[in-house]
Amino acid sequence: MKHLITFLVASLLVLSTANAQDENNPWAITVGVNAVDIYPTGGDLITQGEIFDEFFNASDHWNILPSVSKLTVGRYIGDGFSFSAAGSVNKIDKAGENPFDGSTVTVDDLSYYALDGTISYSLKNVLKTGWFDPSVGIGGGYTWLDEIGAGTLNGSLGINFWISENLAFSVQSTYKHVFEDYEASNYPPTHFQHSAGLTFAFGGKDTDGDGIYDKDDECPEVPGLEEFNGCPDTDGDGITDSKDECPDTAGLAEFNGCPDTDGDGVPDPKDDCPTVAGLASLNGCPDADGDGIKDSADGCPEEAGPEANNGCPYQDKDGDGVLDKDDNCPDVAGTVANNGCPEVTEEIQKTLNTYAAQVLFDSGKSTIKDQSTKVLNDIISILKEYPTAKFTVEGHTDSQGAAANNQRLSDSRANAVKNFLTNNGIDQFRLSAVGYGEDRPIASNKTRAGRAQNRRVEINLVK
Repeated sequence: MKHLITFLVASLLVLSTANAQDENNPWAITVGVNAVDIYPTGGDLITQGEIFDEFFNASDHWNILPSVSKLTVGRYIGDGFSFSAAGSVNKIDKAGENPFDGSTVTVDDLSYYALDGTISYSLKNVLKTGWFDPSVGIGGGYTWLDEIGAGTLNGSLGINFWISENLAFSVQSTYKHVFEDYEASNYPPTHFQHSAGLTFAFGGKDTDGDGIYDKDDECPEVPGLEEFNGCPDTDGDGITDSKDECPDTAGLAEFNGCPDTDGDGVPDPKDDCPTVAGLASLNGCPDADGDGIKDSADGCPEEAGPEANNGCPYQDKDGDGVLDKDDNCPDVAGTVANNGCPEVTEEIQKTLNTYAAQVLFDSGKSTIKDQSTKVLNDIISILKEYPTAKFTVEGHTDSQGAAANNQRLSDSRANAVKNFLTNNGIDQFRLSAVGYGEDRPIASNKTRAGRAQNRRVEINLVK
């Protein structure tokens, strides 16, 4: 007993990290010695004393086999409960105390064997302790004394002193109540069995089934690899998925697991041009002419130019002094005042109307006569020289006949001319048509010559 106490005190002094038999270390094996004490049980034998009487009188009452004499295997069930099975052997030579003179009653080395099962509850979590792990238990077993056996009902109190995560010094006292009459047929008497030993906890919970116990698994719910402490590396690039920004594609550590296919120093997820080496400032896209515009968005990738001109240098193709970027008519020389487009002068306006006056119609109809085709084509040529100018085709009549008929006829003739022009290359949105009937004469309707002048078509600039 002296050596046992010395070992216990030394163990307490070196305790550092501690754990217990729990879901992370569900299995435990305890190897140690046991002592059987028949005396302090309150039993019916005259050699037995009151319950707990001289409970620690090891020298007079304890039967101890000087070797490893007890083996216990336990399994954690959950919520603080464990089940254990134990086997023990001993030799009984102390059977209690003579009630008359207080001397120890000896017997002739009776053999002792016991098999016991116990359900115990750890109080470690209740007491909020780490290394100090007391428990209470209840169970039953079968004990043989010189080959005569009897069932027992057991109650136990034990303490594990956890020295490390997997190693504890354990002590336990178990009260074993025997229901048989010892004096009748030499059944084992009710007794206490004390034990002390070393407990080794092992095994563990492996939620994700990857062979790494949860207590050591940094990713306990996802199967992983031992070299990554249980975490997965799906793409096999040596970077765990939890730290890999591209877990499904092998990459480089410097880019947090993402690849850089074109080797331009911009990882693929941030590279707008991942297969062509480019510049970081352009999100990995190239800029061949160095104008700061990526080639894919550069209208002139081999020639530097401003972004405002789509990466192309400013030009003035028509040489009118207005840069193409500001020129509404970049292919036709114009004036600065008219945004690079040619202006319709009064002379041109007169020429248009001179030609328009030569357009002839069938009498009383809006059908254009064939001999007017040439003059209409001349008008088209002039209109094409002023691609942004808009014009109104006006129809006029003399005062002969009903005014309503004259109005309809002027409308029809104006639209006939407009349709001819639009059908031959002039944008319809540049032309409008209107008839004024007899309302805008330019000569007297009282003479034949005057009426001939009033029957006309004009093409006037919309200002």
